[in-house]
Amino acid sequence: MRLQPLHDTVSPFERIRRTDRGEHWSARDLMPLLGYTTWQHFADTIERAKTACANTHREVGVHFAPTEGGDFRLTRFAAYLVAMNGDPRRAAVARAQTYFTAKIRDTARPRPRAELTPREIAELVIREADRADTAENRAAALEPDANAWRTLAAAKGDYAVADAAKLLSRDERIEIGEIRLFAFLADQGWIYRDKGDGAWRAYQSAVAAGRMTERAQSHLHPRTGELILDPPQVRVTVAGVRLLHSLFADRLATA
Repeated sequence: MRLQPLHDTVSPFERIRRTDRGEHWSARDLMPLLGYTTWQHFADTIERAKTACANTHREVGVHFAPTEGGDFRLTRFAAYLVAMNGDPRRAAVARAQTYFTAKIRDTARPRPRAELTPREIAELVIREADRADTAENRAAALEPDANAWRTLAAAKGDYAVADAAKLLSRDERIEIGEIRLFAFLADQGWIYRDKGDGAWRAYQSAVAAGRMTERAQSHLHPRTGELILDPPQVRVTVAGVRLLHSLFADRLATA
């Protein structure tokens, strides 16, 4: 194992970068720098990052190689995904996001004989911004009957809240729009308004229960072309939609 030499001006994320057998980061080394004190909580972040990696059609085992002691050998891209899936309320996570986003952007710029387009840079940096959501595509084919919900039970993926509302409304007994669904999710304790930027965030308990997830978002500055990180988009998982449908159905039954 060979770590980078220490210098006061060097980023702490650079200090723990390892170069033996290729550039990589130890997940165990990265954990305290993202403000996590227990491996159990950090492991949830790693699992979300692995899911995001799979959604980019990359080999998860290559970027998240398991090692002894329950650790992971993270590539730069994997470390970036871990940072992007960390708790955005932690200042340490925000610093990690800034470091790895900038490094990935710098790494992505050189290209022999052709420059990366702004679109390609955005795709490299925010991995799921343009991913095809199998569940969302499948939702368009669902019909408002019991068969639709049996089909949904076999689906995978997650939905924007607006799309989840549309899917729920395919049941002719349910009338729900995006704004009302946001309010209902907050009332159920699945999401909350961030005090800093006012954007919706998913409670960790809802994420751990498999009901909600968050997708990192960004946009390119129209003049400078720099990547700007936006608040993450809260999304409802398939399991979350099924539970919501059950909750609404129960309310209708007792009305």
